[in-house]
Amino acid sequence: MSELIICEKPKVAEKVAKALSDSPVKSSYKRVPYYTIEKNGKEIIILSAVGHLYSLKAKNKKEKRLFEVEWVPLYETDKSKNYVKNYIDTIKKFAKTADRFIHACDYDTEGTLIGYNALKEICGPESIDKTFRMKFSALTKKDLQKAYDEAYPLVDDQSWVDSGEARHILDFLFGVNISKAMTDSIVKAADRYVQLSAGRVQTPTLAILTEREKEIKKFVPEPYWLIKAKLPKGVIADHKKGKIFNKDEVDEIIKKTKGHDATVTKITERKHKKSLPVPFELGTLQSEAFAQFGFTPKKTQQIAQNLYTEGYTSYPRTSSQKLPSSLGLPNILLQLSKDPKYKEKIDQLKAPIKPNEGKKTDEAHPAIHPTGTLPQDLSKDEQKIYDLITYRFISIFGEEAEMQSVKVDLDINGEPFNFSRQRIYKEGFLALDPYQYKKVKNEDFPEMEENTTLKAKVKEEQKETKPPARYNQSSIVKELEKRGLGTKATRANIVAILYTRKYVQGNKIEVSQLGEHMIDTLNKYSERLTSEQMTREFETYLSEIKDKKITENEVVDDAKDELNQILNSIDDNKENIGRELYAAYEQSRIVGKCDCGGNLIVISSPRGGKFVGCSNYPKCKKTYSLPSGANILKTKCEKCGLPLISYGNPRQRACLNFECANGGKKSTNDIVGKCPQCGENLIKRMGRFGEFIGCTGFPKCRFTSSIADFEAAQKQENSESEK
Repeated sequence: MSELIICEKPKVAEKVAKALSDSPVKSSYKRVPYYTIEKNGKEIIILSAVGHLYSLKAKNKKEKRLFEVEWVPLYETDKSKNYVKNYIDTIKKFAKTADRFIHACDYDTEGTLIGYNALKEICGPESIDKTFRMKFSALTKKDLQKAYDEAYPLVDDQSWVDSGEARHILDFLFGVNISKAMTDSIVKAADRYVQLSAGRVQTPTLAILTEREKEIKKFVPEPYWLIKAKLPKGVIADHKKGKIFNKDEVDEIIKKTKGHDATVTKITERKHKKSLPVPFELGTLQSEAFAQFGFTPKKTQQIAQNLYTEGYTSYPRTSSQKLPSSLGLPNILLQLSKDPKYKEKIDQLKAPIKPNEGKKTDEAHPAIHPTGTLPQDLSKDEQKIYDLITYRFISIFGEEAEMQSVKVDLDINGEPFNFSRQRIYKEGFLALDPYQYKKVKNEDFPEMEENTTLKAKVKEEQKETKPPARYNQSSIVKELEKRGLGTKATRANIVAILYTRKYVQGNKIEVSQLGEHMIDTLNKYSERLTSEQMTREFETYLSEIKDKKITENEVVDDAKDELNQILNSIDDNKENIGRELYAAYEQSRIVGKCDCGGNLIVISSPRGGKFVGCSNYPKCKKTYSLPSGANILKTKCEKCGLPLISYGNPRQRACLNFECANGGKKSTNDIVGKCPQCGENLIKRMGRFGEFIGCTGFPKCRFTSSIADFEAAQKQENSESEK
């Protein structure tokens, strides 16, 4: 008998092999590692995929609407993934002799689909009936052994497969067809090929951000005043009215209180309990990591996934705030105690050891928690996330904290003022988690008694009302969860795609002109596409597939009907849409004005990379090079008025015009030879990093060389000629 275990990633395959055997034999085939073990008299081969091995592809790209799809090897749709073929070949090799299969990919809809596709497409449809599913939430030896011993038939998870496949098909149909329709509309209206991107969740997300952008732009600030009284020892009291919008009223209060002392009329002290925290699920972990370290949700998710793969923490893509006793929580605390910094906290815990849990549950996984396996050789960022998870885990076994607050009411010639202070009265769980401790106010209380007088100096502060706050990457992920858009596993990536597409920018998310105009255009002609209602409806349907309330085919057919209506609307307004989208695209490329009166625009070079050139080309041939990975900033150069660019690692700022950046030094343009690539003249030019050799055929030819390398090559050439 032979058994084949398929994991999601190579690291997981290694952990499964070492969990099931003390002496697995590691080998490789086509540079793909696999492990062989003997168990219960049979040979077991353990190997892995590398995430998705298959992707969707339109069956016939010549069709006007790409509704018929098929699964094909990933390397057929993404040429950068050629290495995937070796993994497919390796699975195929060992599947031939296997009579039992184990699906050991991540236990969620995505992981279930990854393993299912590998089995069905590589091992054959008949393999599904011979396949059993391992279910685990942590990659510890105990968890993996238990998952193997309790493996159940994969057919029991068919609804998970159907839900995962339906999500991929819906995302493909909407993304490919809407993007194609927008591109075709620009070709028809402007005879230009511009690739724009839309998506089932991506576009409503951009619409939410655009709505906030418009609120900010139309906001008209209103002046208001705050009245404050400066008291001894740096204490500042506020007038009870707070914001005052009438300047005459402000002047009257200032006049009335000028030169008068403050009388302490009342001191109110209170104590209140601060409830224990609950364990992390993915959303709260992402939110806390952003607040503590400024990590984007996508970065936090990637780090948490790495910690899970290494066996240090549990599966991160969970919605649960529950930690069942079956996890062996006392033993996890015992293992964590081997690290002195955690032991010092754990030793403060009092019996009974019972976690405080939240209300949210997840059918597949518990809350995020450390496994008890202490990490080694973590990067600084990985250590931060691990500490965040571990200290939170320890703190949920603690006691409630207690806060003490004081409110002091004052009277200054009949005008009411007050101030408040807060401090920790009993540390409780706050002593167990430094991250939560530093978020709490712990202020000094001034020594005051009722009916005493204090010197006071009253002043006014003028301010303006502020527009709605911009979303950041953490708050928009929260908003998507609140509105039921996307999933815990996809939301961070959706936001990251908007940045990649240049539809948004900045830590405080600002929608670009292109992103805003694209949503405006789609709203005008196809509002259903930008509406979150349709996306939310399909999210519900996808959950109902999983719960066996509706079938995959029903949802996909419904999506095609919906998509047909959207595409018909776009077709009916094709030229208008194309004209407006192209105008928005052109506007988004403008970075400044050229001396000739034309616009300076960002241009993609046919040979790769980008540069800035004049829109009046070929009449004006003004160009500015852009270093690889450069970003053009809104900030203008104080000397010449051109925009600044950000480039390099670490990031540097300089003027777009490298001559200006180099203090006015200009290229000599001395001809020094012929270009080895195109035969045009080579000249001495001035760049951001000093003088270099460049080809006069730029931007068609991008050959460059440092002065030192060029002179060395010339000497070598002359030496060989003399011989």
